[in-house]
Amino acid sequence: MTHGTDSDRFSGDGLDARPFDGDAFEGGAALLHRRAIPSLFEALETQSEGTVAVDRDARVVWINAKYARMLGIADPAEAIGREVEEIIPHSQMRQVLATGQPILLDLMLFGTQRLVVTRFPLTDDDGAVIGAVGFVLYDSLHRLKPLLAELSRLEAELAATKRRLDEGRQPRYTLQSYVGDSPVCLEVKRKARLAARTDAPILLLGETGTGKELIAQAIHGLSARSGRSFVGVNVAAIPETLLEAEFFGAVPGAYTGLDRRGREGRFKTANGGTLFLDEIGDMPLGLQAKLLRALQEQEIEPLGSDRPVKVDVRVIAATNVDLEQRIRDGRFRSDLYYRLNVLPIRLPALAEMGGGLEAIAESILQEIAARTGLPLRGLTPEAVEALGRHRWPGNVRELRNVLERACLLTDNRRLTAADLAEALPDLGYVEPAALPVTVPPAVRAEPQPLPGYDEAFDEFERGLLGRALAAQGGKAAEAARALGISRAAFYKKLARLGMRAGG
Repeated sequence: MTHGTDSDRFSGDGLDARPFDGDAFEGGAALLHRRAIPSLFEALETQSEGTVAVDRDARVVWINAKYARMLGIADPAEAIGREVEEIIPHSQMRQVLATGQPILLDLMLFGTQRLVVTRFPLTDDDGAVIGAVGFVLYDSLHRLKPLLAELSRLEAELAATKRRLDEGRQPRYTLQSYVGDSPVCLEVKRKARLAARTDAPILLLGETGTGKELIAQAIHGLSARSGRSFVGVNVAAIPETLLEAEFFGAVPGAYTGLDRRGREGRFKTANGGTLFLDEIGDMPLGLQAKLLRALQEQEIEPLGSDRPVKVDVRVIAATNVDLEQRIRDGRFRSDLYYRLNVLPIRLPALAEMGGGLEAIAESILQEIAARTGLPLRGLTPEAVEALGRHRWPGNVRELRNVLERACLLTDNRRLTAADLAEALPDLGYVEPAALPVTVPPAVRAEPQPLPGYDEAFDEFERGLLGRALAAQGGKAAEAARALGISRAAFYKKLARLGMRAGG
């Protein structure tokens, strides 16, 4: 064996080195090219189950007998000159002619059969497409069992993932979830049912925590779109620089760091269903113009694209701010406001519920018990009265927070006013005195300065806890039970007041 230098080349007869001859190399390459192409096509034609060639107008110019018989044609000559779709209904040869690109591996349906096919364009010396040739590689898919098994597995995984995503986009709430039978609650439910009959935009108005998303989901569930996606997005929670792509999507390469597949966008995700836009009053002015166009034309333009995309989306918007004031301040477009405000629904604050507050609280207590595993609690009449005295600036979220805290701090099966006062001191609960307070005449004759509220309240609690302990023989657990509070709360009060139990 002789090893050549960098300028050597290997001959076909052995590994003996000879000086490189460029002309000879080019001539050999041309010869190889002339021999290889017919040889390749001959091999494909021999090994395949069928072969067909068409001209630039997709008319059949050649078909082998094997393929003709598979297609039910007795004489291959009968196919010559006919458009390829006449004899092969699902042929993609015309697509190859139009694009000049091969389709290397494809499944083509022929009757009840699935054929594995490959297609190549044919070009002239100038590179112009003058025809195409197709080969049926297999007419029986058993040879592709390993590939098809992997394909089936991937398709099953994709379908399962899509189902999970669709389930995640289904509404969790119905109109029955909106608890309350007061006139204001019934009016909200009536308007929600009316809104579900059409696809008109809806504007939900109300303070934070009044259940705007709950009503939006309920409307979607009652509408003809109930089987499609419900997509919610909080406008205020997304950075302004990402809002446009988040809403309308982006094509690949639209901005640095974007996935090579691009971004779908919430409008596309909600296509056919409902898009809920919470805190719409915080949307930047520039994006408001694009949203208005999407609502009017039912089309969006992804970031980085100049082609509009048609969408079919029902929009429900919500806000806790005064949009009319924002229009006067130049922070919200009046035309968008009028487009969104086709059917406004105002949700009452918790303080406006009146008698409906008790039903809401009991519903929340049921939800807390189911979620935490704690015993189901009820409310004493005094507790209901105490709830009604509070203004609830945080609405249902605040009420849920207070009730859950009260459930954790007491063992009582029915929450008392004292339990609620411990969970939320602002309720301002004061236990009525158990015994009348008598004032000696001498004190009446010489009025003394009144103590501060905290001092008076502490003195009252000392007397109350002391009397309870005395009545129960100094046993703290029995005294706590008699007062209707938990043992832990009782001991906490004793420690704060500097008192000790007798047993």
